[in-house]
Amino acid sequence: MVTEIKNPIISHKLAQLRNKKTSTKDFRLLVEEIAMLMTYEVGREFETKEIEIETPISPCKVKILEEEKFVVVPVLRAGLAMAGGVLKILNGASVGHIGLYRDEKTFQPIEYYSKMPLKLEEKILLVTDPMLATGGSCSAALQMLKDKGAKKIIFMCIVSAPQGIKKISEDHPDIPIYTAAIDQDLNEHCYIIPGLGDAGDRIFGKL
Repeated sequence: MVTEIKNPIISHKLAQLRNKKTSTKDFRLLVEEIAMLMTYEVGREFETKEIEIETPISPCKVKILEEEKFVVVPVLRAGLAMAGGVLKILNGASVGHIGLYRDEKTFQPIEYYSKMPLKLEEKILLVTDPMLATGGSCSAALQMLKDKGAKKIIFMCIVSAPQGIKKISEDHPDIPIYTAAIDQDLNEHCYIIPGLGDAGDRIFGKL
């Protein structure tokens, strides 16, 4: 299932994000802000529990999230900027990290780093990566998380291509995709059109 989040504020900030004149500093901030706004929309589906608290006036029944159940998992490295935004909303969540690279000979994704909280099977994972292009690396990362015991995963990206959505939907039909924009296509270099360029380079500076 894919949800394209329609929100005027997100659209406004995404327009700034796409602009090639946007500085690294502003780009990084915009990614974080968009992730915060997306978390608000994704959170509409979260379950709450009822507890009783004391206000300064009287006892009161309230509904809360069990934030300790959430794990924010950025796909290194670009996903880190989004993770910061999610954590500003779900500040009680824990954090995991997963990093992949593609083997130059076999073209298969290889995990080079992974650090996850305990009891992953009991958690709700919010996986972040600004771009969903071909979907190959993303699909591999999601499968690696499943192999580590994850049962409930939500994938969040800012810009996506139809090819990437198709790949994830076919490989992981149980994982909902939330995106701020579904773009037109991929070019011959597998960059999203119109996209916003290389998110990692624009967040951290081109190496």
